[in-house]
Amino acid sequence: MSVKAKKHLGQHFLTDENIARKIVEGLNFEDYKNVMEVGPGMGVLTKYLLEKDQNVYLAEIDTESIEYLKNNYSKITENTFVGDFLKQDFHFISGEQIAIIGNFPYNISSQILFKIVDHYEQIPEMVGMFQKEVAERTAAVPRTKDYGILSVLIQAYYDVKYLFTVHENVFNPPPKVKSGVIRLTRNPKEGLAGNEVLFKQIVKAGFNQRRKKLSNSLKILNIPEALKTHEFLDKRAEELSVMDFISFANLWKQNQ
Repeated sequence: MSVKAKKHLGQHFLTDENIARKIVEGLNFEDYKNVMEVGPGMGVLTKYLLEKDQNVYLAEIDTESIEYLKNNYSKITENTFVGDFLKQDFHFISGEQIAIIGNFPYNISSQILFKIVDHYEQIPEMVGMFQKEVAERTAAVPRTKDYGILSVLIQAYYDVKYLFTVHENVFNPPPKVKSGVIRLTRNPKEGLAGNEVLFKQIVKAGFNQRRKKLSNSLKILNIPEALKTHEFLDKRAEELSVMDFISFANLWKQNQ
């Protein structure tokens, strides 16, 4: 029995065991006992996760994959499955820490990243395979073409490391683009707590007109009078670090 890849679910099953093992080894498995795999498919990562001394949960919505996994891995039970990752509130682990891993569907990759950020207090680590472009944008640094909204909003909460690139020919069916594997390690920047909404507004407005100075691109947000001559506004968004954005958002809040 095998599982037929479903285009509407963005399924591309990894077939290379060495790469699967390498992805699982990307997790540190420190300071947490729970790991959730998103989109396990036919279990190419799952088999290596089940060898670890961890509580393994599987977020899968494809009923055919669920049946395949139940039939092929004796450690998997009904309680292993937790449904749609994007709808999770992690109630099943009662506030405990849980790492995330997966060969993520390209069509919801950004949603997965932002879901992780929304629950960063419970998610200390993530290792995932994304479309290479998304992986590069997530890990990008200032003054590069890939640095943007995704880079800043993720790196405000996590340190990001690009681990390795994966060729199209190790998937069934092969995607049309290469993939990239990245690791997120929680490191919420000091001073952001309680100011997330304003921070996100500033980042998104700044990069929506990335070639303009922030004095122009942030006008839509009504810059506080006391900050209109701040040096931050003389820069373009792509020139500034994550900490620059956090610090300015905090100043903005203080002067509202």
